[in-house]
Amino acid sequence: MRGGAQAHLLAGGDGHYYVTKFLENPQHVRILVNEWIAARLLEYLRIAAPRVAIVELDAAFLSREPEVRIRLAAKDLPVSAGWHFGSRFPGNPDRDAVYDYLPDSLLAQVHNLRHFLGVFVFDKWTANSDSRQAIFVRQRIKEWMDSSDMATHDMSPLAKGFVALMIDHGYAFDGPHWEFGDSAMQGFYFRSMVYLGVRRLDDFEPWLTRVREAPAELFDGILRDLPRQWLPGGDDEAVERLVEQLYVRRRLVADLVERSAAARPSCFPTWKQSAR
Repeated sequence: MRGGAQAHLLAGGDGHYYVTKFLENPQHVRILVNEWIAARLLEYLRIAAPRVAIVELDAAFLSREPEVRIRLAAKDLPVSAGWHFGSRFPGNPDRDAVYDYLPDSLLAQVHNLRHFLGVFVFDKWTANSDSRQAIFVRQRIKEWMDSSDMATHDMSPLAKGFVALMIDHGYAFDGPHWEFGDSAMQGFYFRSMVYLGVRRLDDFEPWLTRVREAPAELFDGILRDLPRQWLPGGDDEAVERLVEQLYVRRRLVADLVERSAAARPSCFPTWKQSAR
């Protein structure tokens, strides 16, 4: 797959395909931790994103598949047996099309286009230092939108259409640095069309409220379920501090969103600064 992490698309034993990031990826093992935490937060926020899983590779598989390795300028590195991070491919790559770009006419028809506002809130919460990444699939809409979204749009459960899925969260928390830089200029999607009509903070609801009301149990579960194989050295304590900071930052996110929206008037031309 494209990208600095050198992910591979692998067929899983459960019948699904996974874009798999390895422990030995060139960016850092912490990239896997970031992806895991991000997936749990996106699920809680009810923002459409591929389902994730722990992908176990054994020595027998790796010996049969010599192409599964990391390629560096000077040498190739083997991938170790064990647990790696998998983001489920939305369908079968032999028959289901996945797009990373849609023309304006089709982008306007994406049924969950407002999720770009939700993921903007997420990117501010997690201090994502990468630009916003998304893919588009044409599938049954109910698979990717919750019941409240379906009711709002008065859709049939069998309706099909384009849906945006948010991907690639390795550079949440500034990637391997595990810091919250909070640059007002980061985390934007390159198509400003997804922000059209946004005028005030209320337009980022219900996601701002969901962040502010995120329960302690969410963060406890993230730490409990995180594979310890992804935490070498002293990273156990470091990831606990990271998750604690996420919990504390819940009430800062609205200000971060407002500051970023005001900083990019080309993306938010109708933005009105709140009187506070």
